[in-house]
Amino acid sequence: MTLSPFKLLCGVGLLAIFSSTISKSPALPLFVSHLGGGPASVGLIASISACTGILFSFPAGILSDRIGRKRMLLFSAVVFATAPFCYLLVREIWQLALVRLYHGLATAIFVPVAMAMVSDLFQKGRGEKMGWFSTATLLGRFMAPALGGAILGFYATDQADSGNRIGFHTLYLVCGLAGLAVFFSTLFLPNLNGDLHKRSTPRPHWLEGVKELLGNQAIMLTCAVEAAILFAYGIFETFLPAHALMAGLNPYQIGLCLSSQIITIALAKPIMGRFSDRHGRPPQILFGAVAAGICIALFSIANSFVALLVLSIFLGLTISVVTSASAAHIADLSKDTAQGSAMGILGSIMDMGHSLGPLTGGILAATLGLPASFLGACAVLATVSILFFYCTDQDLP
Repeated sequence: MTLSPFKLLCGVGLLAIFSSTISKSPALPLFVSHLGGGPASVGLIASISACTGILFSFPAGILSDRIGRKRMLLFSAVVFATAPFCYLLVREIWQLALVRLYHGLATAIFVPVAMAMVSDLFQKGRGEKMGWFSTATLLGRFMAPALGGAILGFYATDQADSGNRIGFHTLYLVCGLAGLAVFFSTLFLPNLNGDLHKRSTPRPHWLEGVKELLGNQAIMLTCAVEAAILFAYGIFETFLPAHALMAGLNPYQIGLCLSSQIITIALAKPIMGRFSDRHGRPPQILFGAVAAGICIALFSIANSFVALLVLSIFLGLTISVVTSASAAHIADLSKDTAQGSAMGILGSIMDMGHSLGPLTGGILAATLGLPASFLGACAVLATVSILFFYCTDQDLP
């Protein structure tokens, strides 16, 4: 049985994000500690991949418009297939930093280019299909920490041991096998850009296309809403554990809260994407952003397991409401010859929001207390929602 290009792309996405995630969760902070690094080193190494996404997602999208999606996906697949084996050679913190920089290129290129390929494949039903692709990647993200933790735990010499060299080598070999599967699967993806470029009118200089995208108010505001959602998500995943511990929850209950959000997003995204296809995207984006702001604010006063679990599920639902419509809305607003550039802009701005969330939340928590970090996320979402409403009111009921 031959898989359709879309199903194959979803499979590649699952393997790619699984490979990327198992390399860092929960392995990365433990590996840094194994190499003798402290908390500062952990923070520095963890931030490298996010910075790579900020810097390279947009150029990757532009290049995919110029030279084709498949070529760029093959380039990212080469990184997925080779980077994991570089971890086996790491002996110093600076070497790990270089490997993380190289490995970060893979997802920085893959995610926006793959989303642009989904957009190329589907003019109608775009929101639902983007939702299914995101669900596939979320499944990879969900499975990776459990398997990574199991591998490190199996090779640990005692309960206090976070993992030894054999455990880390085994984990990165598994990561490498998944990366090799990404590479060989990518070879079978179609080259969609060729026919599109033949039908297109003469293409403008890439810089003109970039200026046009950056000057499109609707696209940039939609990117801002998505960045605000990722800002809130970054605060949630970073500070919920500490907040929950102060409320008396145990690690198992905290894990359930975090996992429930991921599962909710994975289940809801295709449904919410189909809803946006049928009922319009701007109203859904606005409603989701406002609901997410209310939900993240309520974390500041929640102090029981049931309350935190329910809020985690609802936050996951609001995130899926926004993100299932926002990427498709940006694709709808951009030209066929600039889908990659548009997804690249979205990827870079999303990474900015995701990176700034924990940083800003940390400052607020240190100065005003943990609840202030959640209220800060609410303030950001409220501000962006107001801007989105007033600047796109012609599209809203």
